[in-house]
Amino acid sequence: MNESTVGQDYEKSPEIAELRLEERPDGPGAAAILAGAIGVFALGLLTVLAEASVEIHDWLETWEFGQGVGPLAGKTTLAVIVWLVSWGALALGLRGKEVELKRWIWASAILGILGVLGTFPPIFTAFAAE
Repeated sequence: MNESTVGQDYEKSPEIAELRLEERPDGPGAAAILAGAIGVFALGLLTVLAEASVEIHDWLETWEFGQGVGPLAGKTTLAVIVWLVSWGALALGLRGKEVELKRWIWASAILGILGVLGTFPPIFTAFAAE
């Protein structure tokens, strides 16, 4: 295995090799994938927290700005902010870096699954404030 194939677990097909495409680092892609998962996780966490705490629920309602959707506006707005901030920070930190993409994808999958689970009614209602 030569230096140009370190970290790769595949060989380029002859058709792709003929294109002579420039190799690029995986860091920016890993940043985008993980940031998306962080945003999904933030949405799930905010959904659970809004159900568990009347104070958080009421605070999230203040983000609706008269749109009539209640705390949903706060949850989604904050989740998008978390996604954008995490994407920016990760993109800066991983710019030009080669990373082990499989690990980043697994971490993203776990965060994404946890976030999606937090948005299912049987799960977030289990945390309902009395």
